[in-house]
Amino acid sequence: MLETKQKRIKRHKRIRAKISGTKEVPRLCVFSSNSHIYAQLINDKIGKIIAVASDIHIKEKAGKKEGAKSGKIGKAYEVGQLIAQKALENKIEKVVFDRGGFSYHGVIKSLADSAREGGLKF
Repeated sequence: MLETKQKRIKRHKRIRAKISGTKEVPRLCVFSSNSHIYAQLINDKIGKIIAVASDIHIKEKAGKKEGAKSGKIGKAYEVGQLIAQKALENKIEKVVFDRGGFSYHGVIKSLADSAREGGLKF
């Protein structure tokens, strides 16, 4: 188990060596734990977090939309919409995507797709 985490951290360091966020084009950093998913917009020039979204911030809705995804992928989709909304409130349209060393499928892909649908470009 520890070896898996070490491999992900090594991949993340390799990714971070190539990408960086600015005020105009911040870094959209994604982290997925076993139970939650988090997304942050980060300005790496000054080391400041611009916006944060996670599935903890999303309230459980009483009615479920027809065709809506459930489980972790559904939560990731909602987090992507929430981070896109917060980015547009801060007048940010373009971001650099940082998948955090995770594979680009499942919850990471769902979050990225919904952020694109929400109006972000990356």
